[in-house]
Amino acid sequence: MSTRFRSRRRFLEIAALLGTTSTLRALWASEPDGRPPVTTPRATDGDDVSEPHWEQQLTVRVGPKKADITGTTQQAIQAAVDYVARLGGGTVHLQPGIYTLRAAIKLQSGVRLLGSGAETILNKPASVTTPLAFDSDWYDREITLADASGFEIGDDICLKSHPDHMKIPQIIKRTLVARSGNRFKLDKGLRHNVWQSSKATCSSLFPLVTGENIERIAIQDLVLDGNRANNELLDGNHAGCIFLQDCRRVTIRGVEARNYHGDGISWQICHDVIVEQCHSHGHSGLGLHPGSGSQRPLIRKNQLEGNDIGIFFCWGVKFGLAEQNQCEKNRIGISIGHRDTDNHILHNTILHSGQHGILFRPERGPDFCAHRNLLEGNTIVDTGDEQSIAIDVQGGTQDVVLRKNILLETRGPGRRIGIRKGPETRNITMSDNEITGFATPIA
Repeated sequence: MSTRFRSRRRFLEIAALLGTTSTLRALWASEPDGRPPVTTPRATDGDDVSEPHWEQQLTVRVGPKKADITGTTQQAIQAAVDYVARLGGGTVHLQPGIYTLRAAIKLQSGVRLLGSGAETILNKPASVTTPLAFDSDWYDREITLADASGFEIGDDICLKSHPDHMKIPQIIKRTLVARSGNRFKLDKGLRHNVWQSSKATCSSLFPLVTGENIERIAIQDLVLDGNRANNELLDGNHAGCIFLQDCRRVTIRGVEARNYHGDGISWQICHDVIVEQCHSHGHSGLGLHPGSGSQRPLIRKNQLEGNDIGIFFCWGVKFGLAEQNQCEKNRIGISIGHRDTDNHILHNTILHSGQHGILFRPERGPDFCAHRNLLEGNTIVDTGDEQSIAIDVQGGTQDVVLRKNILLETRGPGRRIGIRKGPETRNITMSDNEITGFATPIA
């Protein structure tokens, strides 16, 4: 009997005794891999792990002139995205110009959306809103608008209603695909009731660039303008200049996201997202929103200013790195809370925040708080009013390390606090922090 067979038989004996899936996974993980490395990668159907590096891939150029696809609308860009995706992936290169979108650009796996820097601007027109003129039930695939002026076939829309049993508005995002007068067919069924009694409305609100259940995508070197002054609010759980849902392996680099009535860049349940060297500013919501359940985000060298919150760690964001970002003139520089554990927040500069430099949210008790996070080498200058707190660790937060941070107040001590630890916090370790100009360095 071979050694390998004896080892496997022993494994099965142990598995039978222990009998749990989690234990099986742990035992398999402890087994040595033993597979030889791939030294001569080839393109094999269904395998993108050892794909060769190709010197040249498909690029389709879109622009107002001298392009493969001529146009400055979402139809031109979307046609290029779909074509590139159908041929296995590549780049959609947007030439200099102003592109006005009536619907989101919907990315597909393996596609890179590449602009030409500051000269490529994707702009959202002013939103319009109207009540519904007729009830639609959850199984319907159509709506009737009280006033259809401002709506066209191909538009992305947002349906909002306020059912009595819900504390927050119900949001449904759809696309208009056919019409007869004020009556529009949708791209897919409603799956929720949209009734006049719930004050249902239809608005031309949508993210500028979006993706759902896709992977291996990139968004680079372009400007996204949300036209905040002329658009209604659609929050970062549904939209933003960029909004991604259930995506993997994403790179967003060199993007300016500005003036959205909501979030700048938001990703929900998305894993291994890299956001680098972006400028996200002027939003009513969040500059960067690593959303619920997102694992291993890398947020590096971004400039986040004039937002409600610069970086907002949502629920269950784990094993992430936020490093060398500049957060300026946000209400809160960085906010972290609900089960956001095992993250590193390093060497960020947080200037002139309206309320907190860094906030650990109180949540619903210790089981829900942001444990085992490291804050090191951050610089926080001139936070809030005379009663402000630069770093506020609230709730039952545990096992957090604050090390080598510089907290500076230049406007006089007032009643300002450098670091505050809440009464329910545990094991908050502080070392080598420089705290200058506060009435109370540590409370």
